[in-house]
Amino acid sequence: MELYATELMGAQVYDAQGNFVGRVREFFIEPSQATNRLSHFLISRGRFQPLLARHDQVATFAPGTLRLNVGERALELYEPNESLLAVRKDLMDQQIIDTRGRKVVRVNDVDLTEMKTNGNVELRVTQVDVGLPGAVRRLLQGVVSPGMIRKLQRKLPQSAIRWEFVNLIESDPLRRVKLRITHEKLEDLHPADLAEIMEDLSAAERQGIIASLDEETAAAVLAELDERLTTQIVERLDPEKAADILEEMAPDAAADLLADLPKETSEELLEEMPGQEADEVRELLAFDPSTAGGMMNTEFVFVSEGARREEVLAWIRSQELNLDQLDTIVLLDGKAEYSGTVSVARLLLAAPEQKMFELRSEPLLSIAGDADENDVFELFDKYNLRMLTVVDEERRPIGTVTVDDVVSRLVKK
Repeated sequence: MELYATELMGAQVYDAQGNFVGRVREFFIEPSQATNRLSHFLISRGRFQPLLARHDQVATFAPGTLRLNVGERALELYEPNESLLAVRKDLMDQQIIDTRGRKVVRVNDVDLTEMKTNGNVELRVTQVDVGLPGAVRRLLQGVVSPGMIRKLQRKLPQSAIRWEFVNLIESDPLRRVKLRITHEKLEDLHPADLAEIMEDLSAAERQGIIASLDEETAAAVLAELDERLTTQIVERLDPEKAADILEEMAPDAAADLLADLPKETSEELLEEMPGQEADEVRELLAFDPSTAGGMMNTEFVFVSEGARREEVLAWIRSQELNLDQLDTIVLLDGKAEYSGTVSVARLLLAAPEQKMFELRSEPLLSIAGDADENDVFELFDKYNLRMLTVVDEERRPIGTVTVDDVVSRLVKK
């Protein structure tokens, strides 16, 4: 049997002897025990202290009616419990994230399905209604009979989200922990999608989501967010948490973020970061943001120009590299000076014994760290580059500018 939360709210409750106990004022989910089962029902009657019925004390459900399998005396007195998720308070009318549709929606009603488990009847949340039918049920509840409401809603366009694709937006850190609401679904979203979702939320909600994500995912999301929102979020984070996130970011992205923060905050976060990562970011902060050095990333792959193709592949396999961003390899000559680049595609198609200098691309392009960003744009446009190497005064590679760096900078102009 299927029910809606609106049909259960305010339902009359009778005990095993048929005595009227009260009306349902709220019902709860206990996420730590079962993520979609209604575990408890809050029952109130006049001035009497509210009672709490467990799911295994309920015999039958029907629109407007709930019958117990125990007497009233078997019910416990209600005491607030933050580990319980209140459907009316925490779900109805609240904003949630539809992780499948990658958008923020508002809950109008909750769909419930009756199930028999170990001889007991339970109600399970199957989906949340975010469309017109749920809004109509809320509006007409108590005014029109449940049967009439159901007839009306069949004519309306349906819009619902399955419960497993729902992610609650909880801004209170303590409450997130107590409810044990997982954010695994959020972490499965593409960072750009999650960043777009967060832009529609309040500051507190954005803060709650970032605090709930692992550092790697949080770093990827912050890199996609508007700079203004990113600085707001990082300033409000615990410095240790913020530093952990910055550590996971590409050095150029971390430098861009820190450059937008007050100097005191920026220095505090750099002090919290490990020495090597902090030094890399400080080097980037020394460059003007509108130069090649200000755009570059200091994390890049470089090998000797005399290395054999098979040796390079074996070395790459042994390293913990971000393979999704590995597009081009920088070559060094015997003096550790820049001597060209090799695309990964060309590397994979080469013979095992071929030397890297035989595979390098022409022309041999590089740019100085203090070169203006417009010079970078012109080279990318003229030669259809995917990556450009930045060199110091001794022509030693100090970083690379990739096509996504160029696109991001152009979008911000």
